[in-house]
Amino acid sequence: MKLLTLIRHAKSSWKELGMEDSARPLNRRGKRDAVTMGQRLALIGFMPDSLISSPAKRARSTARRLAKEIGYEKSRIAFNEGIYHAGTDQLLRIVRSVDDTYGNVALVGHNPGFTDLSNMLSRDFVGELPTCAIVRLQLDVTSWRDVERKCGTLIDFDFPKRDAEGTASITT
Repeated sequence: MKLLTLIRHAKSSWKELGMEDSARPLNRRGKRDAVTMGQRLALIGFMPDSLISSPAKRARSTARRLAKEIGYEKSRIAFNEGIYHAGTDQLLRIVRSVDDTYGNVALVGHNPGFTDLSNMLSRDFVGELPTCAIVRLQLDVTSWRDVERKCGTLIDFDFPKRDAEGTASITT
């Protein structure tokens, strides 16, 4: 069994329209939401063996804020250029390349790739991932290289506005 957590970066700023996409920072709401989601993960004792993020500024900032809240050493965050602008095939290659010594891995990245990967791996329909959404999947594999379509059971799907919609947040 492997555990995979997919985290879409928090809300980014569009103040500077000419800014290079990879340099866009989080906006005020994004910063707040990343902390909130990190706190929700901390409440359930979430601690990945490996945290891998897109190097885009908004994803890096999301990963670092989440890491702080769960007590994950920021210097241990790995950055993988392949996550940035990745579709499902590229993301699947990244997941399949994870070292098997890790049983619990979290990826921080972007849509539409993360929504598509979540729905491809889960036996349950996840739907569209809003900003700072967290999808936790239990994968019925013993090796990351064996990850394939519909091999995952949805453990949880949470996002910052979920409570406002009258539903519970992250569960174990």
